[in-house]
Amino acid sequence: MKIENEPGCHTAVEPGVITVPEAVTNILNNTHSIADFSKLHIRQCLYRVLFEDIKSPIDVPGHNNSAMDGYAILSDDIPVKDSKTFTVIGTAFAGQPFRGRCQANECVRIMTGAMVPDNTDTIVIQEDVQVHDESAIEIGPGHKKNQNLRYAGEDIKTGSTVLSKGSVIKSADLGVLASLGINEIKVVRKPRVSFFSTGDELKSIGQTLKKGEIYDSNRYSLYGLLSDCDVDIIDMGAVKDEPDTIRQTLLSAAACSDVILTSGGVSVGEADYIKGILQEIGSMDIWKIAMKPGRPLTFGQINNSMFFGLPGNPVAVMVTFYQFVKPALNKIKGMSFKPPLSLKAESLCSIRKNPGRREFQRAIASTDENGNLQVTLTGKQGSGILTSMSQANCFIVLTEDRGSVAQGDLVDIQFFEFY
Repeated sequence: MKIENEPGCHTAVEPGVITVPEAVTNILNNTHSIADFSKLHIRQCLYRVLFEDIKSPIDVPGHNNSAMDGYAILSDDIPVKDSKTFTVIGTAFAGQPFRGRCQANECVRIMTGAMVPDNTDTIVIQEDVQVHDESAIEIGPGHKKNQNLRYAGEDIKTGSTVLSKGSVIKSADLGVLASLGINEIKVVRKPRVSFFSTGDELKSIGQTLKKGEIYDSNRYSLYGLLSDCDVDIIDMGAVKDEPDTIRQTLLSAAACSDVILTSGGVSVGEADYIKGILQEIGSMDIWKIAMKPGRPLTFGQINNSMFFGLPGNPVAVMVTFYQFVKPALNKIKGMSFKPPLSLKAESLCSIRKNPGRREFQRAIASTDENGNLQVTLTGKQGSGILTSMSQANCFIVLTEDRGSVAQGDLVDIQFFEFY
């Protein structure tokens, strides 16, 4: 008798599944940005998200200044054919401007960054000047009006938007803010994320394993991933496969979190209780996603908290976090969605694949002697082989319609750091 199996993880093209982009869209459509902010000193704001636009209170630079060491002159005095002698009437330093005015055939010695003296509009660099003595120089022809000048407001004008709401503060942004004299800004409150693992087989580090037990690695992978997202992390530990315990843990997490993450317990096994409990205390969608690894994903709501039920396999946890959880966390912080940067690279190995699902192969990308990107797999690609992630720096992303890859073919890669 032939056994008819239901479609599942082994099925290349499965009915009733959604694509990765469809799942991302569904999640983002049900994600709302945090409306709370913290007002912090700019040194505390690196990698935080701006709560409001920053407008400049001043011009930067605040005055016309010299881009080079040299001499400030009137453009009307620029020699046309023969060289001309100028009288040096003073010196301008950065922070110590020259207070007088130049007349015809007079000049002021000026240093880089110094305020351009009144009635001058051209800087002749010191290399183009013949110095006779401290009070006289000679300048030849070939110079242009306004050369070597930096104008007031050339970088930033008063009232202009310098940094936009939703942007992430980078190191250079701290310098920009300081150049405006701004010492405090409003940034979006960090999202609070609670997470826990489920399973009777899970043991914490330091405990002795019995037969059939494993150490809980998913919580540590998730802790690292969340740490990169600049969120407040609430680790609720490993929870036994007991409905009452799971229910109480979920309710406790919902009372203090914007987002709840679990790993494991979202499938259809006898000890997979997350689905039923979530239907009791919240709302839930469970999707079969046309991807490998990470086919099952549970997404829902408990009171005011978003819920993600991630798969139990270690690699699937990390892949689904990158594809679905991180975009949601970014939107919660007020950032706009940007698909991961995708680059082309030459595959140094062949890869077997059937059309139907989007696959995220773990790989190492590097450059050849000519600077061209090349990539190779980290080894076995099973969803339980966490070393395939540990050794990798990118995903090879094979879309739903793509079949097998031959050595030398171009493939799309996405570096982990660009998610």
